[in-house]
Amino acid sequence: MLYDLIIIGGGPAGYIAAERAGHAGMKTLLIEKKFIGGVCLNEGCIPSKTLLNSAKIYDYARHGEKYGVTTEGAALDHGAVVKRKNKVVKMLVSGITAALKKNGVTVLEAAGVITGRNTEGFNVEAGGETHTGKRLLIATGSNSIIPPIPGAKEGLEKGFVLTNREILDLTEIPNSLAVVGGGVIGLEMASYFNSAGSKVTVIEMLDHIAGNTDIEISKLLMNNYIKKGIDFHLSAKVTEITGDSVVFEKDGAKVNLVCDKVLMSVGRRPATEGLGLESINVETERGHIKTDLTGRTNIPGVYAAGDVNGVYMLAHAAYREAEVCVNNMLGKRDRVRYDSIPAVTYTNPEVGSVGETEESAAAKGIECKVSSISMRYSGRYVAENEGGDGICKVIADKKTNRIIGVHMIGSYPSEIIFGAGMMIEMEMRIEDIKELVFPHPTVSEIIREAIFAFE
Repeated sequence: MLYDLIIIGGGPAGYIAAERAGHAGMKTLLIEKKFIGGVCLNEGCIPSKTLLNSAKIYDYARHGEKYGVTTEGAALDHGAVVKRKNKVVKMLVSGITAALKKNGVTVLEAAGVITGRNTEGFNVEAGGETHTGKRLLIATGSNSIIPPIPGAKEGLEKGFVLTNREILDLTEIPNSLAVVGGGVIGLEMASYFNSAGSKVTVIEMLDHIAGNTDIEISKLLMNNYIKKGIDFHLSAKVTEITGDSVVFEKDGAKVNLVCDKVLMSVGRRPATEGLGLESINVETERGHIKTDLTGRTNIPGVYAAGDVNGVYMLAHAAYREAEVCVNNMLGKRDRVRYDSIPAVTYTNPEVGSVGETEESAAAKGIECKVSSISMRYSGRYVAENEGGDGICKVIADKKTNRIIGVHMIGSYPSEIIFGAGMMIEMEMRIEDIKELVFPHPTVSEIIREAIFAFE
C-alpha cells in the first residue's frame, strides 16, 4: 500500500510526527516493533518520574517535623509503587493510541526494515508485507550502552547488572546498589533507591556528575546526595564486574565494591543497526543519522528525529524535531533551535538548565556576565524548603545583554525552566525581562531577582 508518510519508531518523535501528519491529512503509517510510547513512556521518563514522586512523598513523610508535621511508621511499599507505575504507563499509552486513531494513523506492530526505493517512494518491509511511503521518517530512538567491561554482559544475563529497563521492574529493593555512570538516568535512580533504603554508590569516570550541567550546580547536587547518604567515586574507571561486585580504579588503586545489584548507566546509542539504511544510502556518523536543522537527511524525502539523530537525546527535543520534520514535509519552513531546549534532572532537589553554561560560553569565546543568587531570595522557596541551599544562575552576553543561559537547583525547576527557554528563544535582554511580571509568591520569581541582581 502507498502512504504519504511511513514512520519507523513509535516513541516520542514517532508518535508525535504521526499525530501531526495525520491531523494535516497525510496518509500515515506508524511502524513500532515493541510498544507505542517508546523508551520514554514505557522504560524511561514517565516510569522513573512516577517512582521519584513516591520517593519525594516518602521523604517528606519521614522528615515532616521540620515543617511541624509528625508522622509515625511511614514506609515505602516498593511493590505498590511499581504497580502504580505500571498503571500510569498503561493509561498514557492508551491515550496516545487513541490520539493516533483519532488522527487517522495506521499503526503496525512489527519491526520495520528499509529495503530500497522505487518510482513511488521508499519501501519498508514490516509484518510480512512491503509498504511504500512517498516520504520516510526514521524515529527508532536509542538503546542502553553496555560497555565492553569484562563481566558486564554476563552480569546482565544473570540479572546482577541492570539497565534502565530492568531496574524499573525490580520487585524488591536491593540492600546495596552500585550505579555505574553519574548522568541523569543514573542520578535519578540513585535518588529513588537511596530514599527507598538501598546503600547507593555512584561510580563516575569524569571528575564531576550530571554531564554538561553547570559545574557549580553539579557540585551542589552532589553535596545534597552525600548528605542523604549516597557515596561517590569520581574520576574512577570500572575495569571488571564479578559475580557480586564492581571493580574500579581510582587514584592508582584498585577498589572492589561488593553490592547486590549494578545499574549500568553510561549513556545511550542511536538504534540504527538492522534498519536497512544502506539500501537507500542514508548517511550516518558514529552510529547516528546525520540531519540538518530541518530534520532532513542526505536523501531527499527521508527525515530523522529523536535520539536516532544523536543531537539532543531528550523526549521534548524529539517532539520538536518531529514537528519540524512534518512542517517541512507540508511546505512550512521550520527548523530546530537547540540553544533554547531545556534539560531537567528530576531528583530532589531538581536541576533545570537551558542554554549556555559559563564553561560552554567560555569555550565558544562568548564574553558573558553572570548573576548567581541563592534560592532564598524567593519567599515561597524559603517557606517550603527548610535549610535549602538552591541557587539560580542567569548568564547574559556582555555585548548584547541578551540572556543566553539559565541554570537552577532547588524546587520546581522542571516547571519553571521552559520560561527561561522562551527568554532565550525570543532573544530577550536583561532590560526586557525586568518588565515582566511574575506571580507572587512563586519560586519562578527567582529569575526576576537574578535579573535585577545584574550589576
